[in-house]
Amino acid sequence: MIVKELAEKLDAKILNEGVALDKEVSSAYTCDLLSWVMAKGTSGTAWVTVMNHMNVIAVATLLDMACVVIPENIVVEQATLDKATEEGIAVLGSGKTSYELSGILYGLGLPNPVK
Repeated sequence: MIVKELAEKLDAKILNEGVALDKEVSSAYTCDLLSWVMAKGTSGTAWVTVMNHMNVIAVATLLDMACVVIPENIVVEQATLDKATEEGIAVLGSGKTSYELSGILYGLGLPNPVK
């Protein structure tokens, strides 16, 4: 599945318009500790996190993640969204909790990248 399809299935909004939505989503991970995500995340991951600052985009870029999903209608600063667009990382926003999003991602058959 690609990011655009995932956004539809999550009923999530694309927060940084203009970013490509054709990246393949191959796994999903929920975590709010950057160093943990850096050690465990992989390419193609849809990452659910409540963190919404520039370092999230740096980690997502470093690992070539498919997208970042921000739960609970958390507001993301425009500078962060601009950096995400520049780096080609889609940022999705949802009113659902991290718990709800994780359940949906699991139900979609997306594996956890942590082995």
